[in-house]
Amino acid sequence: MRPQFVVLGLMTLLVMIEGAIAEQSPLPAIQAISAFAAIKLAQTKQSKPVSPRSGQFVSAEHPTQGMARIINRDGKQILEFDGAFKTDARPDLVVALHRSSNVLAGTVPPAYPLKEGEYVVIAPLKKTSGTQIYTLPSNLKLENYKSVVVWCRRFNATFGVATLAQ
Repeated sequence: MRPQFVVLGLMTLLVMIEGAIAEQSPLPAIQAISAFAAIKLAQTKQSKPVSPRSGQFVSAEHPTQGMARIINRDGKQILEFDGAFKTDARPDLVVALHRSSNVLAGTVPPAYPLKEGEYVVIAPLKKTSGTQIYTLPSNLKLENYKSVVVWCRRFNATFGVATLAQ
């Protein structure tokens, strides 16, 4: 929960308690406690912040370099490629998260195809070099994904993989 909402909730609680003391009635105090309980409940229902995870890209079927990291920014899960990111330009390149921490070990070089059900496509690759940011879906369970992949969907070709570590 954002700090300003906590402060506002605590101020409301204090005002209600003062009202209860002035009126010598337990009702405002009970309302104040209920309001405080609602604030705490809202805090526990929010999704847990993402622990920063990052990894260096390793080339697969095409040269790929740079770093990928997942962070929490303003309550959103963000996938970020650093300024050193670079890969080849080809059609239908996408950014995906993969369940394996060793994507390339499950295939035979020089081809590194991905298997259906082992990944989720996040978005088309915005550009082949430089810093870029992707907002991840809020319902995505990041603990299920261990790697970031730059992948050519049309030819099922893995360009590069960054294994995420904390």
